[in-house]
Amino acid sequence: MPLDHYVTLGRSGLRVSPFALGAMTFGQDPGGAGCSVAESEKILATYLDLGGNFVDTANFYTNGHSEKILGDWFAARPGRRQRVVLASKFFGNLFPGDPNGGGAGRSSIIAQLDETLRRLRTDYLDLYWLHNWDRHTPIEETMRTLDDLVRAGKIRYVGFSNTPAWVTAQAQTMALLKGWTPLIALQVEYSLLARTVEGELAPLALDQGLALVPWSPLRNGFLSGKYRRGAQVTDSARTAFVGGPDEDEFTVIDAVATVAEQLGTTSAAVALAWLRARAGTVVPILGARRVEHLEDNLSALDVVLGPEHLRLLDEVSAPALNYPAPMHGAQRAMLQFAGATVDGEPSTVYPPLTQSPVRY
Repeated sequence: MPLDHYVTLGRSGLRVSPFALGAMTFGQDPGGAGCSVAESEKILATYLDLGGNFVDTANFYTNGHSEKILGDWFAARPGRRQRVVLASKFFGNLFPGDPNGGGAGRSSIIAQLDETLRRLRTDYLDLYWLHNWDRHTPIEETMRTLDDLVRAGKIRYVGFSNTPAWVTAQAQTMALLKGWTPLIALQVEYSLLARTVEGELAPLALDQGLALVPWSPLRNGFLSGKYRRGAQVTDSARTAFVGGPDEDEFTVIDAVATVAEQLGTTSAAVALAWLRARAGTVVPILGARRVEHLEDNLSALDVVLGPEHLRLLDEVSAPALNYPAPMHGAQRAMLQFAGATVDGEPSTVYPPLTQSPVRY
């Protein structure tokens, strides 16, 4: 399956590639963990030439350099920007000491968008993400401001990232009731090594028809295939910040490697294919510091996991979810259905209910 087999992003008319290109690594400001301008441009060109059309960045990625690299590249190639779904994020404060330089208040959103559009050298964004929850700003102020920006033609669609499910649900309900622009997607951490999103946010997305756009789908490269028990990884920019996998993570890594060997593919391809097999619309973000990283990860488009592979990966990576999620499985069915099968879901009989209830 090539990158030009598009999917609809949530409840919208926006069509995007099955993988987005993440530009967090574009540029080397600050810290030098990203890639050069030349390599960034090669990665972008490769992705677009293969049919990709969904590019994701943020205002503070490499201190604004990521947006500038994208803007300069598209400005030098008239007509290309209009064929791309270009997304960026607001929240990050680039102005030390200025409390209104970031966040999700009206004045800061407008100012951040103006700076983003200037760096990207465009007059609109296809998708604008709230990058994090601003607990110091009423959510209605954020949603109303975003709706105003849609009506002004400066952004087309709206999404949330890294925001609690209860806040997201409140924002979505408010938008629908007031006739404001609703959310169409959630950008979340999601991988075989990070599945707690399945407690609240993933069910919310499925119920509301929101697409999930996972960041770090290979969990800081842990699922890339380069990590093995007893082996030293020296070419990962993230390992210095987050350390290496722990024992539980290696158990999952080993299972992914086993499936990859059976299918004659890579661990990264298996991990990405697993994400795309989840319920609803899931569009993982691929980050790369070299063109080869991108090309290797795109091999996941050709990987189809069978039921036995999915079952193995689901079981070995099953997350421990916070309350009340544990109450929503077999125990719920036992209490609710009392031994009956409903919508294909079987249940057992709650132990005290071995006979008809006593009438008190």
